[in-house]
Amino acid sequence: MDDLRLPVSNVPEYTVSEISGAVRRALEGSFGRVRVRGEVTEFKRHTSGHIYFSLKDDGAKLAAVAWKSAVPRLGLVPENGVEVIATGRITAYAERSAYQLIVERVEYAGAGALLARIEMLRKRLAAEGLFDAARKRPIPQLPAVIGVITSERGAVLHDIRTTLQRRFPRPMLLWPVPVQGEGAAARIAAAIAGFDALQRGGAIPRPDVLIVARGGGGLEDLMAFNEEVVVRAVAACRIPLISAVGHETDTTLIDFAADRRAATPTGAAELAVPARVDLLADLAQKATRLVGALNRLATERRLRLGQAERGLPDLPSLLGTARQRLDDRAERLVLALPNLLAVRRTALERAERRLPDLPSIIMGARRQVAEGTARLALALPNLVERRHAGLALCDQKLLGGLRHAVAAIHTRAGRSLARVTDAPLRALQRELAATLAGAGARLESVSPLGVLRRGYALVTDRAGHPLTAAASIAPGTPLRLRFADGEVRAKAEGGEPAERQGRLAL
Repeated sequence: MDDLRLPVSNVPEYTVSEISGAVRRALEGSFGRVRVRGEVTEFKRHTSGHIYFSLKDDGAKLAAVAWKSAVPRLGLVPENGVEVIATGRITAYAERSAYQLIVERVEYAGAGALLARIEMLRKRLAAEGLFDAARKRPIPQLPAVIGVITSERGAVLHDIRTTLQRRFPRPMLLWPVPVQGEGAAARIAAAIAGFDALQRGGAIPRPDVLIVARGGGGLEDLMAFNEEVVVRAVAACRIPLISAVGHETDTTLIDFAADRRAATPTGAAELAVPARVDLLADLAQKATRLVGALNRLATERRLRLGQAERGLPDLPSLLGTARQRLDDRAERLVLALPNLLAVRRTALERAERRLPDLPSIIMGARRQVAEGTARLALALPNLVERRHAGLALCDQKLLGGLRHAVAAIHTRAGRSLARVTDAPLRALQRELAATLAGAGARLESVSPLGVLRRGYALVTDRAGHPLTAAASIAPGTPLRLRFADGEVRAKAEGGEPAERQGRLAL
């Protein structure tokens, strides 16, 4: 039984919970409230609202947690890769046998950390196209209403107001916001979105241009204008926006997203409205130039009109010349008609004198026909007698030679004699017909009707006697003009001597 007794030791014995509690008390008692510097990594936001992350440096890593109730008071939201200084308490988490930092506040670890964080955010937003020049909107030349987002206390608001009054007084709407500290970024973004949500024609007028302004300060003081929520609000705003944060050397991310950047709040007011004096001077200068241009244009047009006027013909002179020429042509026409008639009359008389004496021709043709008829009448009996004498002689010769022929041959001889007798008669008839045809053709050629068909007329008195001389016709004598197709009655009016007509024709 003695051998079964447990060995006795003077080392104290603890439970796991006691050891964990002792470690926790030792940590909390030794460190209490501490400030830990490190780079944020393994950042995670739980659905419960707690934030879990780690702080690391070159040699170690420390777990950290920010409870949901402390998140609004952290000052900034940790981001992976950003070096920060976390303020809180060191404690142990017994279930995992680990220690961790309960974070109460977070701040950037110097200017280098802030600049690194700003540069990371700038590159990311630039990759999304929030800073593209194509997104920039022009500032209206003379806005009706100007919206200002800044602190209601300080010199910034006073500078903007006095500059507007000095250059060109315009109505101004102020949306007061905190420009630094906890919650400033969210308030600035809300103000930008609030102005953008105003409707035209509403109870509150919608600004034509916005000015987001803040005075100078350190990098930490301007961090509200480097927050992503503010930059996105500026990029989404449909109203042209001018950023005027800090001094001329200060640059924030809102400057990249804004439509225009001003070095100072006063410069922003100068960009928003033009100088009234400059506008009036420019207007006067343009009015002077316009009047001068109009005068020069009028002078130039007057000179061109004068040149064109000198180049135009003298219309009254042209009309007078045309009237004179018309009168001259009319007088010449009045004189030309009688002369033309006289020339035509002379030519007609000459042609008339060249015409043959139709009655004489007809009488001669009649005499020739009568003589031919008489000669024909005398020639026919002689010819017939000569033909009969020849026939008789032939008959005697035939009868003497054929006395010894039989009766049949005598009959054939008689028939042959009859045929011989008829042939000369037919030849004689043909000769007479040819003679008569030639005489008829000659008679037709000298016939008065043939002459009349060629365009001539036969002038006779009332009794039908031909008139061949104009001097033998007294004025008022009734005349009969015989044409090829009929007869026309006329009356003589008077005439002129042929010598005078010839001289007029020449």
